[in-house]
Amino acid sequence: METVYTATALATGDGRNGHVASSDGVVDTDVRIPKEMGGPGGATNPEQLFAAGYAACFHSALKMVARGTGADLGETEVVADVSIGTLEGGGFGLAVGLEVTIPRLDRDQAQQLVEQAHQVCPYSNATRGNVEVTLTVA
Repeated sequence: METVYTATALATGDGRNGHVASSDGVVDTDVRIPKEMGGPGGATNPEQLFAAGYAACFHSALKMVARGTGADLGETEVVADVSIGTLEGGGFGLAVGLEVTIPRLDRDQAQQLVEQAHQVCPYSNATRGNVEVTLTVA
């Protein structure tokens, strides 16, 4: 891989009940374990940050593959649901659901573009084979 950009972030404090900041200062926020996991809540958490990054990245991949086909997508949206749970045998794992809205295309055309985007999205490539990702065309 030829690197074109590197993001750097620092985590301090008590892990999931701590603070994260990017080296450029754009991200600078507390993180807390969600109440659903027995934590205090009240701040973002790693799953929300991952969901935001995946949704934005996948949306860009979708726009890129659509430009290549000349398709007029209209106002598109990508919702990313990132779930965390316990794995059989111990430890924790993630699962991702991506729901994509493409109003100007029929379902088959939209599904084809979503599948193509899933092949080029860096987040999809990073998770493939490691994280269950479910694609849904709304």
